Amino acid sequence: MKQRILVVEDDDMIRRLIKINLEKHHYDVVEAADGEEAKQVFLNTHPCLVILDLMLPKVSGEAFFQWVRAQERNEVSVIMLSAKSRTSDKIEGLKMGADDYITKPFEPEELVAHVEAVLRRTGQFCQKIVHGGLCIKPRKGEVQLYDADIPLTKHEFNLLYFFMQHPNVIHDRETLISHLYPNAETSVMDRTVDAHIKKLREKIEEDTSNPQRIQTVRGMGYKFVTQ
Repeated sequence: MKQRILVVEDDDMIRRLIKINLEKHHYDVVEAADGEEAKQVFLNTHPCLVILDLMLPKVSGEAFFQWVRAQERNEVSVIMLSAKSRTSDKIEGLKMGADDYITKPFEPEELVAHVEAVLRRTGQFCQKIVHGGLCIKPRKGEVQLYDADIPLTKHEFNLLYFFMQHPNVIHDRETLISHLYPNAETSVMDRTVDAHIKKLREKIEEDTSNPQRIQTVRGMGYKFVTQ
């Protein structure tokens, strides 16, 4: 799965240039033009890295950066962009906790090189699958829905992880049972899987009477639908 990068930049031309060059290097890029929009995009997409212009409308780059760190998102790397080129400005940005600091103007390939260097150092901390604001971190055993931590049992977590690894595919109950109970010495009833899914839906669906993420396919099984 491609690593996702959030580009927060109010200059449309610069933002587009960054996006084009990162996508050429096979990154998944999402965008925001101001600090308020950046918060919503961040919560919906859970990026691995943020390229952050410090001079933003509505919410400053510094304020957005502090918001990201306040979420305990230390696995998210941040590269600051700024027209401030004094050494003291760079030092201040790095002291705030940024992973890198790049001054404007810059060459697109230079920025890509900085992105690659940062992700080589920090990418192992950003192992996640994200669909429509739902984020699972298999190495940490964590699940988040937008900005909220979702506590799951072992079987609920394994079931959700399996679904998110295979989105938009119908899985029959036998497949799900063999995944959840690979070493079961006795047979596991179909309704055991149904019970796990019922509990999981209660935690990740807005309306359990009309589930949008984990859908029942009548006569066939269940399907995790990407938002």
